[in-house]
Amino acid sequence: MKHSARRGLLAAIGILAVLLAALTCYVLYLEAVHITPNPPPSYPPTTVPVTDPPTDPPTDPPTDPPTDPPTDPPTDPPTEPPTDPPTAAELLLAGMTLEEKVGQLFLARCPDRNAVADVQKYHLGGYILFGRDFENRSFEAVTRNIANYQNAAKIPLLIAVDEEGGIVCRVSSQSQFRSSRFKSPRSLYNAGGLDLILSTEAEKISLLQSFGINVNMAPVCDVTTDPDAFMYSRSLGQSPEITGQFIAGVVDLMGQSRFGGVLKHFPGYGNNDDTHVGIAVDNRSLADLEAVDLVPFRMGIEAGADAILISHTFVNCLDSELPASLSPKVIGYLRETMGFQGVVVTDDLVMEAITDLYGAGESAVLAVLAGNDLLCSSEYQVQYQAVLEAVQSGRISMELLDRAVLRVLNWKAELGLIG
Repeated sequence: MKHSARRGLLAAIGILAVLLAALTCYVLYLEAVHITPNPPPSYPPTTVPVTDPPTDPPTDPPTDPPTDPPTDPPTDPPTEPPTDPPTAAELLLAGMTLEEKVGQLFLARCPDRNAVADVQKYHLGGYILFGRDFENRSFEAVTRNIANYQNAAKIPLLIAVDEEGGIVCRVSSQSQFRSSRFKSPRSLYNAGGLDLILSTEAEKISLLQSFGINVNMAPVCDVTTDPDAFMYSRSLGQSPEITGQFIAGVVDLMGQSRFGGVLKHFPGYGNNDDTHVGIAVDNRSLADLEAVDLVPFRMGIEAGADAILISHTFVNCLDSELPASLSPKVIGYLRETMGFQGVVVTDDLVMEAITDLYGAGESAVLAVLAGNDLLCSSEYQVQYQAVLEAVQSGRISMELLDRAVLRVLNWKAELGLIG
């Protein structure tokens, strides 16, 4: 009995121990997860007054800002396109008198007397020298005369000469200046081709510049095939294309030397008669001219030719009523069709092909009206006055006069005479 009771007590104690261990584990678990087995005692709640958060004073509901009525987007005021500053020639033209402007149109034959005084009296654009200006004179005498002409001029002069070579040599025909005259382009080409021509031209330019000459009335562009024709010996005597190569080469050489050249005789003499002694009429078609005679002129223009001299021939395919030198149609063709913007020069206006029909004074006026810029003139005293009066009467407009004078001044600037 005693043993049974003891076993029951021990069993009860074991059960209590197990329960106590389980309770201990449970308390430890609750502490680990922050849970107490019994809630904390509750206290009466402390009342905290509740207030609304501060607010801004009431405002009207937002509205869009007022807008101006729609307008076109702003545009810049119109402006003039930028312009280049005036050139030296344009500035000079703006300050010239009427008399000075008219004088610049004349490339006058240098007179025997009063050459220095006439530069100032007629405001000449330049002098062209002939054989008499070199005959029996020393180099020093010629250069002194040219310097005197330039010193008398308010606007520097074109000093020109015909030094083509062959039968037309004003300078090298005088033995005191060269042992022999320059050979013609025809002879030079036959002897050594274009290279010999260009080397001779370089020597020619150097000689002429040493005197103070700044323009040669050359090269000759004419394509002449008839040995009996007036221009035969002065022409190159080759095809239009080879003649054009000759012309372009000379133009380029002159440009490098700042030396003036004049292509002649537009639109080409061909095999026609001499206009120095009478009227010459060319009946060829325009197609023929364009295929032959005009080729060297076109190539010279493309090379940068300064000036082109117009012949006195009647060229019927362009104008059957007026000689080329006095024809607005011929000069219009040169300007508009061929694109030449340089100086257009007349052949000498005292040639009989002109004076027999129009007289000295009227031929000069017609030449300006036709669009020439520079008049080769042996009777400049008469012709200057005739042109001056035509401008004063309104027959020649100031606009036409200014255009011609500006081209002459631009040429002088290119040659280094003004600027």
